[in-house]
Amino acid sequence: MKNNKKPRKLSFRQNVNRMVDRAIKATNLDKGTARAIKACNSVIQVKFPVKIRGKIEVFTGWRAVHSTHRLPVKGGIRYAPYAAQDEVEALAALMTYKCALVDVPFGGSKGALLIDPVQYDRDEMQLITRRFALELTRKGFLNPATNVPAPDVGTGQREMAWIADTYKNLNPEDINYLACVTGKPVHHGGIRGRVEATGRGVQYAVREFFRHQDDMARAGLSGDISGKRFVVQGLGNVGYHAAKFLSEEDGARIVAIIERHGVIHNDNGLDVEHVHQHIVENKTIEGFPDARFDANGAGALEMECDVLIPAALEGQIHEENADNIKARVIVEAANGPVTYGADEVLNKRGITIIPDVYVNAGGVTVSYFEWIRNISHIRFGRMQRRHDELRGHQYVSLLQEISGASISADTISKMVHGADEVDLVRSGLDDTMRLAYQEMRNEILANKDINDLRTAAFAIAIQKIARTYTDIGVY
Repeated sequence: MKNNKKPRKLSFRQNVNRMVDRAIKATNLDKGTARAIKACNSVIQVKFPVKIRGKIEVFTGWRAVHSTHRLPVKGGIRYAPYAAQDEVEALAALMTYKCALVDVPFGGSKGALLIDPVQYDRDEMQLITRRFALELTRKGFLNPATNVPAPDVGTGQREMAWIADTYKNLNPEDINYLACVTGKPVHHGGIRGRVEATGRGVQYAVREFFRHQDDMARAGLSGDISGKRFVVQGLGNVGYHAAKFLSEEDGARIVAIIERHGVIHNDNGLDVEHVHQHIVENKTIEGFPDARFDANGAGALEMECDVLIPAALEGQIHEENADNIKARVIVEAANGPVTYGADEVLNKRGITIIPDVYVNAGGVTVSYFEWIRNISHIRFGRMQRRHDELRGHQYVSLLQEISGASISADTISKMVHGADEVDLVRSGLDDTMRLAYQEMRNEILANKDINDLRTAAFAIAIQKIARTYTDIGVY
């Protein structure tokens, strides 16, 4: 008798584990070590009441710690009406592998609050956030030495500032209280470049891919980024900055932008900043001038393009639409936008996937810089910037004296400029993204059982974590 049952849909965490299992098989990792690496260390669920508009509401939140092989553990907190424990555990696992891949010395963690932020005003959100921070602190899931959150979907600088202030009030003797979260406003201990860090990291990842001609050739591409057709799904913080930087600084042609209300497209390219302003003013992309609107946003993932950047939610490319994807390269700016089944299909079709565990590591990388800044109690560049400027002036004077020629004011300005904080942040992020991509390429060359960047990324991460277990022992 024929079985017409559809295969069971995998959860987000199961999708991540399947991808990790593929890398474990390729590296012949000891089964016991593999189980230890995959295991989620701890998960807490909290339920707490808050009085809102004269009525008591009970909110549910989670914080998962996937691995403590490095401390503190790191990972964002998202506010969303669809948040669930499975999602939190999957994202915590991705954070572990992400940090290991890009050599950020953190373990992986993640948090979420089951809430629709648009239903509450600023004061209400502050009450809810501070109460959530109180619960996390009391239970040992918020501390600059052990567990450090950051912004994620539905949260930003203001929520991080509220959390940091709550922790400070609960621990007034902790001089490192600012390091209990990252992604804070600059004037409250944040670091310049953190807001756009994940999007900037996406840009650097794309740039590094385009530096390798053989990788481009396998994807059927040639040349540079300029003029290439990009489709971007999601114009939130990550998608907006990635699309803006790639179009304005690298000449990418953003031919379509997908949002929850639909998609706008223009073959000549969209002005990302104007689209962003239109969304801010109208709460929708519909009605944007000089572009065609289509309510079928999901269908636009199947548009013909050179590069597709899913920067929205997980599971957007799955077995049902994987055969219809026409992009030559998929750059996973979101967490888990391609399911395990779709990944298998796309790999067989020869479509290059630059994986999320690498692509969106810009956020945690710059969070690491912010954490270091808070622990060291000094901003980057403070001690050497003016010294570098003085040395630059001396070089200019020497060149003019030797050559007898005058140097233009613009050239002098560039030569004497001492690196400030944002320059150093961008330099460190660029270096991180370049080295991680090259490490993935080398892993593919070194292991005949690895043929794609995702498996290479996970293989590198689990081998680094396994070495940690070997060095310190498991007890």
